[in-house]
Amino acid sequence: MHILLYREVLVWGNHLHDHRPLVDPSYIGFRSRIPLASLLLQVVMDISSITICLRCSLHNTVAPSFSERVVFVRCHCYLRQVDAWESSGSTSCSSGTVTGLIFFETFSYIWTSMVISNVSLTTLAGGPFGCWYYFGPREAGLMPKHPTLGSFWRASTLSLGSIAFGSLIVTVLETIRLLLNIARNNANAEGHPVEVCLACCAECFIGCIEGMVQYFNRYAYIEIALYGKPYIRAAKDTWNLFLDRGIDALVNDSLVSITLTWGAYAVGMLCSLFGFLYLRYTHPSYNDEGQYTAPVLLFSFIIGVQLQLTLAAAIEAGVSTIFVGLGEDPGVLAIRAPELFGMIADRYPQVVQGVPRV
Repeated sequence: MHILLYREVLVWGNHLHDHRPLVDPSYIGFRSRIPLASLLLQVVMDISSITICLRCSLHNTVAPSFSERVVFVRCHCYLRQVDAWESSGSTSCSSGTVTGLIFFETFSYIWTSMVISNVSLTTLAGGPFGCWYYFGPREAGLMPKHPTLGSFWRASTLSLGSIAFGSLIVTVLETIRLLLNIARNNANAEGHPVEVCLACCAECFIGCIEGMVQYFNRYAYIEIALYGKPYIRAAKDTWNLFLDRGIDALVNDSLVSITLTWGAYAVGMLCSLFGFLYLRYTHPSYNDEGQYTAPVLLFSFIIGVQLQLTLAAAIEAGVSTIFVGLGEDPGVLAIRAPELFGMIADRYPQVVQGVPRV
């Protein structure tokens, strides 16, 4: 379904580009970027029809299971602490122990969740997408057997330390932002506008830094996946790609992320429509008076968007892998996808010069 949806988006985008209608003022800025996004999506989707299903199954199985485990542990810790208070006969209970446990569990949850997500990204980058870039399609006979499993083994063993270190940096920033949010809410409840303003500014500043680090880390993890580099070296090489080769301009001009996001919203609306039709024609007993119509439609939309964003993350991983491979070894893309390489060479000549090996 996702492949058909994105192909329809590509056809619609190319139709708009060819006929140049006055649809929306923002179209003027997007018009020149549609062909590049169309080619990128076509190339990636030709590789990833099976890969997306594998990634979706892994992410949708591991991540919810881990989240349920964290909720269980948090409730268990709180109940054990309450039992201890009741057995000791204390009437004024200090919340320091519970606060410490919840802080530790929250930090652990954020860190582990990011590691799981980044291991998934590294697996896709070093597996099917990276192997396609350097060995060609499977039909050529040069691609290693089971590239996804081999990449997953490397990501979860040899490269796990680098992935965990990069995830730890983002986790620390996320934790600081959460603490500033708590401080802002407390100051607002106590009526201290100056402290609220300072906490809000600090939270915004930390959030901007966190967003930039996550954006940068994505390409550093792909460097780790493709070339087996440690995190620090991968970060330096990623910085060189962005600073010296203009990869950032190519990334910013790509409409792939916007296309995938709107595709996720479209899937969410379709899920809400199906939910409404189900309630309309089956008349379940729990919704006799229509009291659960709005919650069902809302949850249907959220579930559809979340599932589609999970699938879209696999496509974005393929696009990002092509960008990194293009910066490191542009001549390879000229063999794999000549039309895409030609378009990039015309618009971004600095990018296709490659990075000199030291």
